[in-house]
Amino acid sequence: MQLNERLISLLSYGAVIFGVGLGTFGIVRGGSLFIAIGTAGIALKSRKFRTLEFYIPLAIAIALFVLAIALPRGR
Repeated sequence: MQLNERLISLLSYGAVIFGVGLGTFGIVRGGSLFIAIGTAGIALKSRKFRTLEFYIPLAIAIALFVLAIALPRGR
């Protein structure tokens, strides 16, 4: 169980860092998708705690994912 949580944590933080990097170089849609996936992974890691500490970050991650899908292509 400890290995799974550590792996989820590393992958989540890696996805957030990769998403910020993509957003920095102008790939905003892909960056926000990676940030949303990483945020959802971080929220899933805290599902044992209080409900607000789990549901609010998960709701923000879902909203960011939906917003990233709905973004128009800026060409």
